[in-house]
Amino acid sequence: MNINNFIKNKIQNYINLDDSSYVILKTANHFNIESLNKKNDIFINLELVNNIRWINKFHESVNVKLNVGKYYVVCSETLEERRKRIWEKYPLGLKNTIRVVDFIYKRVLPKLPILKKIYFAITHGHNRVLSKAEILGRLISCGFEIVEYFEYNNLFYVISKKISDPDYNLNPSYSPIFSMKRIGFRGKIIRVFKLRTMYPYSEYLQNLIIEENKLAKTGKVQNDYRITTWGKFCRKYWIDELPMIINLLKGELNIVGVRPISKDYFDRYPKE
Repeated sequence: MNINNFIKNKIQNYINLDDSSYVILKTANHFNIESLNKKNDIFINLELVNNIRWINKFHESVNVKLNVGKYYVVCSETLEERRKRIWEKYPLGLKNTIRVVDFIYKRVLPKLPILKKIYFAITHGHNRVLSKAEILGRLISCGFEIVEYFEYNNLFYVISKKISDPDYNLNPSYSPIFSMKRIGFRGKIIRVFKLRTMYPYSEYLQNLIIEENKLAKTGKVQNDYRITTWGKFCRKYWIDELPMIINLLKGELNIVGVRPISKDYFDRYPKE
């Protein structure tokens, strides 16, 4: 199986394919990875990540069969690219309706505890809606460092590098209300509750997105693509922080005082 010269040139900025052991596949089945007899320097999968039923299991299988410091290339269709495709494909009167139905069926249902079993029984996970943040976050959670990502022919390509074993996270933050580790009084770690305003697996992108974007004066990341459309509205009016009432009742927060921040932000402040 061959790859486009544009994609090949992108990859060869990091590793010479002529001097490396590599595998080019187009598969959504992790068993095809596990059946390989040796480790390689680069895996290139031309099947859309959107069509893989067990995405993390697939990435984890590649991790095992890849040498440390070597490369893994995937392609996918992001939520934004999917919106463009639907907008161009359907007539004006149906564009928004199709987008809403598509989003609910292939984005919301796969995340609901009970309905997702029915969804996967029908679709086998084919053609799921995935955000850019989730695509990148899943790779990082599975032990890969994002080296470069780019769009080509309406698809989203990611070149990543194996740097560690997978996180094997069995509890990704999908639920509308979730907890986050924050620095509390005298450095005690507490879990504060918030309404979800980011796409799943966004927590793995903290360092990447700070490297890519400067922090605003408020300490927030500028141009943060992890935040959902409704998340921007909730953040604007502080709606996302209403569940912190739970922490207030538990005595972990005061109404007036320093806001709870992550360890990453906490470490950026001088000791005094």
